[in-house]
Amino acid sequence: MLITIDDVLSKDEVAQFRAWLEGAAWQDGAATGGSQARRVKHNLQLDDHAEPAIGLGQHILRSLAANPLFVSAALPRKIYPPKFNRYEGGGSYGTHVDSAVMQLPGSGQSLRSDLSATLFLAEPDEYEGGELQIETEFGVQEVKLEAGSLVLYPSSSLHRVTPVTSGARLASFFWIESLVGDDGERSMLFDLDQAIQRLTPALAEHQRELVKLTGIYHNLLRRWAIT
Repeated sequence: MLITIDDVLSKDEVAQFRAWLEGAAWQDGAATGGSQARRVKHNLQLDDHAEPAIGLGQHILRSLAANPLFVSAALPRKIYPPKFNRYEGGGSYGTHVDSAVMQLPGSGQSLRSDLSATLFLAEPDEYEGGELQIETEFGVQEVKLEAGSLVLYPSSSLHRVTPVTSGARLASFFWIESLVGDDGERSMLFDLDQAIQRLTPALAEHQRELVKLTGIYHNLLRRWAIT
């Protein structure tokens, strides 16, 4: 399942993020890639263990917790603290797949990467190139969203960032371990939850049917959830 979520951050919040990021100390992103990804990774990243990455990442996590569409789609169990990257001057990230298991910083716990997320922080007309290309069963999906919007997709997908030939592409990226590890099961739950929400106003006079549908959703979640 690939889904885009608009307005995770407002335009005012994006402007505040940009002010912090413009003055930040960027580092070579290849240093944080895996043994294979490192060979095709040509970008800049912030130090995850220092400001402004820590504060901005916490702001993103609060916004996600209050976003019903994100919660419905991801059913998050754990979220890797958001990272920040910058592509410019031909920077790109070749085709790769994200690591299946990651160590959560400072916790001693691990995270199974079920979903990957990119939150765009630069407007599409601010840079040329920089499309996120995700290989799916329906072909390659190309994503380049407005600042403040997010794309969510299976971490098992092969994906890449095309070269940025002018301007600068700014984004945050992170991974989610879902309560429901199977992408097909999670997609069905998402579709059912969204249908229930759309039907709720129309079924106000038929509360019993609505309760039954809601019960089916929760019983499926109870069956499939990993707690």
